[in-house]
Amino acid sequence: MAQSTKKRSLVKAFTWRFTATIDTFIISYLVIWQSDFSTLETAGLIAGFEIITKITIYYFHERLWSYISWGKSLD
Repeated sequence: MAQSTKKRSLVKAFTWRFTATIDTFIISYLVIWQSDFSTLETAGLIAGFEIITKITIYYFHERLWSYISWGKSLD
């Protein structure tokens, strides 16, 4: 089974963090935009949406990376 190099793992970590941050930004913007919710309700909505979106996005992030051969070693 192919092992990931340290560079591959680092690039994957950065691409995931960037993608996850964009997700948080979009969700926060949509929830806060013209919101009449309290701070606690707003935080709860953002966290609730993120549970669903982060799992979904992470799944596709990993599937995409499974097709990229860069940084895989057969050691």
